[in-house]
Amino acid sequence: MEQFRGQPRLPKFAVPKRYDIRLKPDLVACNFAGSVQIDLDIIDATNFIVLNAADLSVAHGAVSFKSQTSTKVLEPTKVEMVEEDEILVLEFSEVLPLGMGVLAIAFDGTLNDKMKGFYRSTYEHNGEKRNMAVTQFEPVDARRCFPCWDEPACKATFKITLDVPSDLIALSNMPVIEEKLNGNLKTVFYQESPIMSTYLVAVVIGLFDYVEDHTPDGIKVRVYCQVGKANQGKFALDVAVKTLGLYKEYFACPYSLPKLDMIAIPDFAAGAMENYGLVTYRETALLYDEKHSAAANKQRVTTVVAHELAHQWFGNLVTMEWWTHLWLNEGFATWVSYLASDSLFPEWKVWTQFLDESTDGLRLDGLAESHPIEVEINHAGEIDEIFDAISYRKGASVIRMLQSYLGAECFQRSLASYIKKHACSNARTEDLWAALEEGSGEPVNKLMNSWTKQKGYPVVSVKINNQKLEFEQSQFLSSGAQGDGQWIVPITLCCGSYDTRRNFLLQEKAESLDTKEFLGCCVGGGNDKSIALCSWIKLNVDQTGFYRVKYDEKLAAGLRSAIEKNSLSATDRFGILDDSFALCMARQLSLTSLLTLMGAYREELDYTVLSNLITISHKVARIAADATPELQDDIKEFFISLFQYSAEKLGWEPRPGEGHLDAMLRGEVLTALAVFGHDLTINEASRRFHAFLSDRDTSLLPPDIRKAAYVAVMQNVTSSNRSGYESLLRVYRETDLSQEKTRILGSLPSCRDPDIILEVLNFVLSSEVRSQDAVFGLAVSREGREISWSWLKKNWDYISKTWGSGFLLGRFVSAIVSPFASFDKAAEVEEFFETRAKPSITRTLKQSIERVQINAKWVQSIQNEKHLADAVKELAYRKY
Repeated sequence: MEQFRGQPRLPKFAVPKRYDIRLKPDLVACNFAGSVQIDLDIIDATNFIVLNAADLSVAHGAVSFKSQTSTKVLEPTKVEMVEEDEILVLEFSEVLPLGMGVLAIAFDGTLNDKMKGFYRSTYEHNGEKRNMAVTQFEPVDARRCFPCWDEPACKATFKITLDVPSDLIALSNMPVIEEKLNGNLKTVFYQESPIMSTYLVAVVIGLFDYVEDHTPDGIKVRVYCQVGKANQGKFALDVAVKTLGLYKEYFACPYSLPKLDMIAIPDFAAGAMENYGLVTYRETALLYDEKHSAAANKQRVTTVVAHELAHQWFGNLVTMEWWTHLWLNEGFATWVSYLASDSLFPEWKVWTQFLDESTDGLRLDGLAESHPIEVEINHAGEIDEIFDAISYRKGASVIRMLQSYLGAECFQRSLASYIKKHACSNARTEDLWAALEEGSGEPVNKLMNSWTKQKGYPVVSVKINNQKLEFEQSQFLSSGAQGDGQWIVPITLCCGSYDTRRNFLLQEKAESLDTKEFLGCCVGGGNDKSIALCSWIKLNVDQTGFYRVKYDEKLAAGLRSAIEKNSLSATDRFGILDDSFALCMARQLSLTSLLTLMGAYREELDYTVLSNLITISHKVARIAADATPELQDDIKEFFISLFQYSAEKLGWEPRPGEGHLDAMLRGEVLTALAVFGHDLTINEASRRFHAFLSDRDTSLLPPDIRKAAYVAVMQNVTSSNRSGYESLLRVYRETDLSQEKTRILGSLPSCRDPDIILEVLNFVLSSEVRSQDAVFGLAVSREGREISWSWLKKNWDYISKTWGSGFLLGRFVSAIVSPFASFDKAAEVEEFFETRAKPSITRTLKQSIERVQINAKWVQSIQNEKHLADAVKELAYRKY
């Protein structure tokens, strides 16, 4: 018995081949009864069977095993649940015969409210509150619904039968083959599934409407949602049908099931889940309302649907062998969702927007407390935390880097052969590299190991010395510390124009190249008049590489002027800004230099570049307020002047026929102006908000600028002037559109009055906010930092109990802890959590404390800058 405790994986002496599962949920009492017959292949002599089970009760007489070779039914002498390891150990008095047999188990469980396992979600129908039953099994929660071998490599087929109230719709991975009515209950029988992993099994039971379409090859696609919302499913339905066709072609392999259902669930922890043939979503990630959804919502639905459908091949058909290789699923689905979105909506320029994904990956991976893409997993409790920016965003970014290095066609061919080879089984990272190596003839394994097996990434420093370009790589850390990683870096560079491109692999710590030989030009003035003079050099062209670049002063000045003259692509303008911000935080570039560079973006109009400029300006304003409070007003003045050009170009009113990106940008620019205290913006927002209060359909406040108006209204709210806050709460309570609710939740904490912030935080914990949405209300203003930390400490036991079993708990910690900027606060946080940490937030807590320490060092460095005050004043009041 003892030998099975504390093991990361189940013993291998029995292999499941087929599950026959029957479930009978009670949606009023919130529990369920179930039974499972598992066809097992006993491959090693044993008198034990060990499988996963959690939160289930199994009665002693409810378990039996019958071997195919004998008529005897064996009952275990001992049935033991080991709670901390989530296993069920069955001990038999004799050794089990080798070969096939059937293990039968009857069990009972609870329909929990934790958004994992077999759980309940609430909805309203005709004014009464009702429960639906939903499953969410990834990563390790199928074991909360039925006893099973809950590991991705233990693939089997699944035959599912449900006993449910006859007025409800019951869905599973496969189509229904028969329904038997029995009074007010019905039994629903489903086709047996192809071979798949337990984490992809799914069941949803409730009242739903749907819209339906078919792909050209006859696959039935449906979008299910709450009764009365069917029209909001049409956009996602259209995206799904087109995307299935795209992927069939791209992967050279058809979708493998007879139907695809996508369903919106009111209570859902993640964004969506790719269950085979029955994909579940948050409402905000699937439903699109022509009248009340913003352009950003449309894009969100598109990328999430494309991401989940990519998993039907990458993840479901070919599955990672163990959670160490999770990034293969998530990084890949993220990358390919951009490929699909770009094909459907080229005018969205999603490959430029992809840089937001890369930046998130770079920001997390610049921490000493990051982790490699391939991460050892020794306990089920550790898995939730790696569904993070490393697995998704760094994963997607290194795939993009590799695709750009190998070329798109070769990459696609190799992928198709990888999928063909590993279909219906499991794969590791090495298997993907082997397929790409075979298809390209390049040493992919060697090249990529430096990116997936070690954490972090390099900063490549480049300088000009006697017409030689000198390159040096070192590990980039946001703390400014020295790391010891080394990478094989695919360097691309352009010189003076995009017609002169060069590339090479930087394999050593340092390398130098002759500009004349390598580029055919000279940089920054030389004696040889026969060679063209090059005005700028840009490394990492279009930001396809997952690394940062640090230029010497001469090269940096050349790029600054190239930005002002608009000679660079949007992706390169983004990269120079983002790298400079990161270098500034790591104290390798002064804030004075960063602000001067930001001034070069005054006439920027590209959505992705401006959006990042806004994000950076908020972070700079916060850190500067900690470091040099006396410059706070001047810095805000500078940022207001920085966004004036784009605000005037865009205005408040959507222009006829304007594009998707302008619609998204208008909202972001106006929100930024409101946060920086621009009176004209705040007053105009307030006027439009009042028109909206008296008429929800007014054309004065279209969805794209609602968030900006809500944030602007909250800037004027104080304990003695509460009307804006009360009005927003009223809108929140009256709307049944999830996107509207999250827009409001995200705006409330931008208020500057700590007493109001406290009310907002308490509201977030109330029954009026679904627990999946609480995290949207945590982005508090700088003025609310201290009160939100006190609130977190005071409510920690409740928060930990309510969100403690999923990844959302970590969001509370990172949102409230990370914005601080003093060593004292870092120590205080560490001390508070010393006795309260749990495995599921260990990594997040360490990362958050590290961020506080980075901020604290950054504050000290800014305070030592001699010319900052002069530079800020000059920038803030410069006339153009």
